[in-house]
Amino acid sequence: MYRPYHPPADPLVVRDLTQQQNDLRQRVQLMPLPTAPRLIAGCDSSFPTPDTILSVFVVLTFPELQLVEKIYHHDAVTLPYVPGFLAFREAPNLLRVYEKLQHKPDVIMVDGHGIAHPRRMGIATQLGVLLDVPTFGVAKQKLTGNYEEPALEKGSITPLTDKTGELIGQVLRSKDKIKPLFVSPGHRCDQATAMQLTLACLRGYKLPEPTRLADYWAEQFKKEIR
Repeated sequence: MYRPYHPPADPLVVRDLTQQQNDLRQRVQLMPLPTAPRLIAGCDSSFPTPDTILSVFVVLTFPELQLVEKIYHHDAVTLPYVPGFLAFREAPNLLRVYEKLQHKPDVIMVDGHGIAHPRRMGIATQLGVLLDVPTFGVAKQKLTGNYEEPALEKGSITPLTDKTGELIGQVLRSKDKIKPLFVSPGHRCDQATAMQLTLACLRGYKLPEPTRLADYWAEQFKKEIR
């Protein structure tokens, strides 16, 4: 992901964003989905330039994973990149894309972290709380926590824990001998459900289909804005 250099953030801005995250965290609920989803979405954001953001949603049937909708929104981004607060850059544009969807999903797989975040408020959690929709995160890199490498075979899983030993996610080898993914619940979803859905969405690639297709269509949509 493109993260341009910015000077250190204003301490007052950091304090305000931290307070907002703490307030949002009070609304987080972790629970199994009440029923199996019929539609699952994937979403992703990228920054074509330092001042613009392109966010994508794809909606798939579940468990068939047939694409039923794909849509994007491209806009200016005003908040500079601040480590630990990326959700504040991404969430507003993702909300605008979600509003455009004709098929509202039962659950959203987010390219990013859920509660596997220093303040338990990764983009998947923040988006889930703002929408009040079940979400979970599937990230390509660790943000926080401790883990042991899973075995090299596809489907191998190890726990991701914080410094107190609390489970904040799981580390999944989604394909033989490739770098693992980091799966964590966001909102109105629990760890078991997040991992179950991630495994069910693997189709021979490193990334599960919802976020893989969101990433693919982001590259296609970028051609439309050039």
